[in-house]
Amino acid sequence: MIATVAATAAMSAQFASAARDYISIVGSSTVYPFATVVAERFGRSSGFTTPKIESTGSGGGMKIFCQGVGLQHPDVTNASRRMKSSEFELCKKNGVKDIVEVQIGYDGLAVANSVKGADMDLSLRDLYLALAKDVPNPNGSEELVPNPYKTWKQVNPALPDVEIEVVGPPPTSGTRDSFNELGIEGGCKTYSWLKALKGSDKSRYKAVCRSIREDGHYIEAGENDNLIVQKLEANPNALGVFGYSFLEENTAIVKPVKIAGVEPGMETVSSGEYPMSRSMYFYVKKAHVGVVPGIKEYVNEFTNERAWGTSGYLVDKGLIPSADNERRQWAAQAKGMKTMTGKEFH
Repeated sequence: MIATVAATAAMSAQFASAARDYISIVGSSTVYPFATVVAERFGRSSGFTTPKIESTGSGGGMKIFCQGVGLQHPDVTNASRRMKSSEFELCKKNGVKDIVEVQIGYDGLAVANSVKGADMDLSLRDLYLALAKDVPNPNGSEELVPNPYKTWKQVNPALPDVEIEVVGPPPTSGTRDSFNELGIEGGCKTYSWLKALKGSDKSRYKAVCRSIREDGHYIEAGENDNLIVQKLEANPNALGVFGYSFLEENTAIVKPVKIAGVEPGMETVSSGEYPMSRSMYFYVKKAHVGVVPGIKEYVNEFTNERAWGTSGYLVDKGLIPSADNERRQWAAQAKGMKTMTGKEFH
């Protein structure tokens, strides 16, 4: 009891040393536009200061979020994938022990090209062969070789005879994590002998099935999806990787590449028919609730039906809502500030 009182007093002193009247948010560039709309509406209607949001990427946001408790640290981090167990442990190690997780809905991981470019339909195997660091030997043997493919036609004779050039996010991005897992690994698993590696040597399997080539055919564009769109506009032969919401916002410039015959869309993403669908989240530092003004109210605004519901204002921005029962469950969890236990990773 005495230790708890001492810890609370220390935390209060830490907070008192740096007064802040606004919510500080970091994290995913994919979630950024949704969080920005919520923050602006919240600032206009609630009487609280509009939250400040930085687009740092999911991985970068988790690192910053998990550095500690106190007003020099952010209150919320956005993520275009679920928090990893290693990040949860880092948070705990640094005293960030009470974290509230909220799933806000779904996003499709889009592959797109310029409206002036060729119409394309890629299988997950095509993506893997085009972009993995090491791929199965083209001679058919069960051995891996450094990726030899230079054009899409070499990957698959049905594809255009143009150089493989894919512009996408860096390793700090949740979009990159999702692309590695859903796209590259998704294609890797279509080889039974590589899929079998998962059971025998999980770390080797991950290294083989989630590593992207570094020889210039995949170009990192930083944590800026708008920059990717600009690069596609400038080069009709290039493909880009970003969240479905950016595709929706830029239909005059870019068009979707089909994946396994399916285009990303509201229905195909929420149903799981589109092969590269993912959940989006934000995480709240419960120790900051009641100290930084407006955190609970901001969370309530984000999880309100007028925001994330099927007719909510975030749908106009490209958010794909969770099912009704999922939204009810997450809203209740957010309202009650229910914290993670660590069992979420098992």
